[in-house]
Amino acid sequence: MPVPWFLLSLALGRSPGVLPLERLVGPQNTAHCSPGLSCHLWDGDVLCLPGTIEPPPGPVLVPTSLQTELVLRCYHETDCDLCVRVDVHLAVHGHWEKPEDEELFRGASDPEPREPGNASLQSQVVLSFQAYPTARCVLLEVQVPASLVPSGQSVGSVVFDCFEAALGGEVQIWSYTQPRYQKELNLTQKLPDGDNLRLVLDVSEGQRFGLSLYWDQVQGPPKPRWQRNMTGPQNFTLNHTELVPCLCIQMWPLEPDSIRTNLCPFREDPRAHRNLWRATRLRLLSPLAWQMDAPCALPAEAALCWRAPGGGPCQPLVPPLPRENVTVNKALEFPLLKGHPNLCVQVSSWEKLQLEECLWADSLGPLRDDMLLVETRGPQDNRSLCALEPSGCTPLSSKASTKAARLGEQLLGDLQSGRCEQLWNDDLGVLWACPMDKYIHKRWALVWLACLLFTAVLLLLFLLKKDHVKAAASVRRVLLLYSADDASFERIAGVLASALCQLPLRVAVDLWSRRELSALGPLAWFHAQRRQTLQEGGVVVLLFSPGAVALCHEWLQDGASVPGADAPHDAFAASLSCVLPDFLQGRAPGRYVGACFDRLLHPDAVPALFRTVPVFSLPTQLPDFLEALQGPGAPRPERLRERAEHVSRALQPALDCCFPPQGVPGPCEAWRGPPGTTLE
Repeated sequence: MPVPWFLLSLALGRSPGVLPLERLVGPQNTAHCSPGLSCHLWDGDVLCLPGTIEPPPGPVLVPTSLQTELVLRCYHETDCDLCVRVDVHLAVHGHWEKPEDEELFRGASDPEPREPGNASLQSQVVLSFQAYPTARCVLLEVQVPASLVPSGQSVGSVVFDCFEAALGGEVQIWSYTQPRYQKELNLTQKLPDGDNLRLVLDVSEGQRFGLSLYWDQVQGPPKPRWQRNMTGPQNFTLNHTELVPCLCIQMWPLEPDSIRTNLCPFREDPRAHRNLWRATRLRLLSPLAWQMDAPCALPAEAALCWRAPGGGPCQPLVPPLPRENVTVNKALEFPLLKGHPNLCVQVSSWEKLQLEECLWADSLGPLRDDMLLVETRGPQDNRSLCALEPSGCTPLSSKASTKAARLGEQLLGDLQSGRCEQLWNDDLGVLWACPMDKYIHKRWALVWLACLLFTAVLLLLFLLKKDHVKAAASVRRVLLLYSADDASFERIAGVLASALCQLPLRVAVDLWSRRELSALGPLAWFHAQRRQTLQEGGVVVLLFSPGAVALCHEWLQDGASVPGADAPHDAFAASLSCVLPDFLQGRAPGRYVGACFDRLLHPDAVPALFRTVPVFSLPTQLPDFLEALQGPGAPRPERLRERAEHVSRALQPALDCCFPPQGVPGPCEAWRGPPGTTLE
C-alpha cells in the first residue's frame, strides 16, 4: 500500500515504525460508537441551526471533548482524498428522578416515561464542519442504557467518518447536542500541504536522537543525503520531488550501543517511482559510450531507435538490434561502428517507454535527411533489404507509394557505390545510413534566383570537370559474373561483392539487380553492364565454380545455346555468347580476370581458353587479385595488404559456413540448395 506523502509518523522506542494514514474505501459516510453505546447516522446533511441554550430537564448526554484525525478516502487504488475523522467524547450531566415520582426518567428526545431499569439516555449530536468555501452539518443519534451510566462521568465516544477537505487548507469543527444544553465545542485545524512530505517524529520531550536520510543502493554502500542530531519532539518537511523508492530513514537514540533502525517507506509508492524517472538522465560519455544516471536502481532495458527530421515517433531498431539491460550509473555501449545524430536511445521499464535521448545529436550536429536501410539475414541466410519509414520498414523492391519505394533503385545504387555509411554490422544484419540530400527537391519562389543557381551549378561543374573525371577514374567499375550453382555459392558471391564495394570499387552484380534483370532479360542486362564497364575502363570478373566450368565446357563443345541460358536470372549463362568471342579473338587481356575459391576449385580446372587472362585463387591470392581489379590506380603494397585482409575477414565466415572441414557438419546445411545438390 503506498504511503501517503503528506503525513508520515515515526515513533522512536523499542520498535520504531512508520505509521501511514488509514485508508477508507468508498464514498459513504459512517459512524461507530464505543462498546455499550449505540449510534445511528441520519441520512444526508442537516441544517446548521444553533438555537438557544436550554436548561436540561434531567440527565442528558453532552459532548465533553473533540478530537480529529487525518485519514484517506479512496475511490480507487490511487484516487484518494484527504478526509478529517471526528471523535466526540460524551458524558452525563444531571441526575435521575426518584422512581416514585409521577414521571419517570424522560430522555432528551423521549417524550414517554420509562422504568428506570429499562430506560436509556438518548441525545442528538450535531457536527458542523466549515472549510472555505463549503460547510456541512451531520446528525448522530446516540443511546446508552441508563443503568450503566453514573451521573457526571464519561460514557464513551462516537466517531464520524468523515469530512473531506482540501490539502493545505484550514477547517473549523463544532459539536453540540440538540436541544442545546451547553455551548458548543470547537476546533480549528490546519491541514498539511500535499506537495510536501511532513515527518512527525514521535519522540519523548528532551530525548536526544539521531536521524539520517540516505539512498539505499543495490550495489555498493548506501549514499548519504544528510544526518542530524536532534532533541524530541521534532517534525520537519521534505519536498515531494525528493521522494524516490530508495530513500530510507535511519533513527537511533544517542546512547551507547544503541540499535539503529532503518525504514524505507517509499519502495512501493507509484508516485515515488514517477519521481525517480523524472530525476533520471541519459548522457554521452565518449563517441559510442553512454550512461544512465539515477539515484536508485531501475529495472530497465535500452534499445536504439531512428528519429527522422520533421517530427514523428522514434522508430525502434529491433530487429536486428537486441535490447540490453541497463545498470544505472555505469557506462554502457552499443557495438556501433560509428555514431549518427539520428540514432537515439530509448529506455523502457515493464514495456513502458520512460526515457528517450538523441545522445549523438549534441556531438554530431542536428538531424540529417538520411534514409536508414536495414539489411537482415534469416536462418537460411536469406538477405532482405528495407528502408525504415514512419509506416514501417519498406522493401526497396516494393510498389508502395512511399519515398523509399520510389527511390528503391537509386538507393541500391548508392549502397553499391559506397555512398552509404555503415553504422552496424553483425550476424543478424547491417544498418546503412544513405544521404537523401540529392533527392530533396526545393521549390524556389523567384525565377531569377532559380536561374542564378542553375548558372552557378553549370559553372561549378565546368570548373571541376577534371577533378570529377579523376575521381571517377580512381573508383574503378567491376562487373562480377558467376554461375548461381546453388544458394550457398550465391551467398559467397554476394559477400565478395559487398567486400569489394568497401575498397572502394563500384561493383555490379546480378544479385543486386533482380528487378532490372527481370525487366530487360539476362542477355540485355549483361550487354548494358559490359558496355558501360569497358567504356569506363573497368574490368569484368569471371567467378568460376564447378557449375560455371561445366557451362563453359558445354558451350565450347557444342557451340550452341547452353541449357539454362534462358533462365530469367542466369546472367553468367547468357554472357557466354559475348564473353567467348572476346577470348577467341584475343580481346580479353586487360579487360577480364578470373577467380575461384581455394576450397571449391583449382585454377587448373578452368578451361584453357579462359586461362589466357590471370585466374586468381581466393583468398590465397587476394592482394594480386585486388591489384588487378584496381588497375593503374592501385595503392601501395602495404595498403593492398590491408585491403586484402579486410576482404579476407569478410569472406572467411561465409567460407567456413559453406565449406566446413571434411566430416564436420556445417551450420549452412539448411540452405545449401535442393536435396542432392553439392558444392564439391
